[in-house]
Amino acid sequence: MTFELQHTDNASDARTGIITTDHGQIKTPIFMPVGTVGSVKGVHFEELRKQVKAQIILGNTYHLYLRPGLEVLKAAGGLHGFNGWERPILTDSGGFQVFSLTGIRKLSEEGCEFRSHIDGSKHIFTPENVMDTERIIGADIMMALDECPPGKSDYEYAKKSLRMTQRWLDRCIKRFNETEPLYGYNQSLFPIVQGCTYKDLRREAAKFVADKGADGNAIGGLAVGEPTEIMYEMIEVVNEILPKDKPRYLMGVGTPQNILEAIERGVDMFDCVMPTRNGRNAMLFTYNGTMNMKNKKWENDFSPIDPDGCDVDLITSKAYLHHLFKAGELLAMQIASIHNLAFYLRLVTDARAHIEQGDFVQWKASVIEQLGRRI
Repeated sequence: MTFELQHTDNASDARTGIITTDHGQIKTPIFMPVGTVGSVKGVHFEELRKQVKAQIILGNTYHLYLRPGLEVLKAAGGLHGFNGWERPILTDSGGFQVFSLTGIRKLSEEGCEFRSHIDGSKHIFTPENVMDTERIIGADIMMALDECPPGKSDYEYAKKSLRMTQRWLDRCIKRFNETEPLYGYNQSLFPIVQGCTYKDLRREAAKFVADKGADGNAIGGLAVGEPTEIMYEMIEVVNEILPKDKPRYLMGVGTPQNILEAIERGVDMFDCVMPTRNGRNAMLFTYNGTMNMKNKKWENDFSPIDPDGCDVDLITSKAYLHHLFKAGELLAMQIASIHNLAFYLRLVTDARAHIEQGDFVQWKASVIEQLGRRI
């Protein structure tokens, strides 16, 4: 994997670039739809390609490990062969999912022992077997196993957690270097910067990660309950240290406003379940604000969902989508998910264009307030 830095904004740390993988190029800044079990909920790959214009999607190691399982994935030639997505894929390590299983997991230096949410069976994730699992899944970008501590962890816990994440990272890198890709194309490993909301721990973590010389680096453990301004502060602290010639991935963030603020602070890659999850619950994101499509105000509004949006937006009226949600029709959730994902991709594409034009900060200031309005 390579990263070519193309433009840097004169008035901020925003930048554009191109990530090149064996499954294609990714223009940054980029939003990556979340495909937890190898599919983006309710959205066919044809729609992801043509409507959403997704350049890369995510898979989840925890869920794919449990179902369909590694034997099936290996026999299929990895996740690309299994689901038919020919563009780049990133897999997280499953750490966040495992650590969220409070009460049915046990943490130790070896790794994390947990019980399946499906059938209660017992499993363990270690840095070594997670690397082996991600090799079998075959993602272009693999994430290291880390602990994602709660956002309000006290300093001593955060420090102890970070030390273990660092030891796990060394083990991940060792196993990654000892193994080869299984399907004839290259894979990259991204470390993850942790440290909760403590500046000194974040700086230490960023330095530790930067020194590894990985193809790219991730920022984890944010948007987990801390105030938004603290999240932005932590991004700034970390990005002062992470190398500028490698892509920076902010994990699990967030709202359109969060994304623009993070782009301004030098982040290149994003993922979040919000576009599809909120879409399934009738919330649509637009440049004018958010719309609850179950509200009666849309009942007789026959204008397009978004006149500047994707094809689905242009051929679907607000009144029709309102009707579909009121009727409990599955198509409502599909249309809303496509719209939201397409909007998120349009947002980062527009941000890229304004960085190249040299007016990103002014453009961001002109749209950011209305993005959070309720229409």
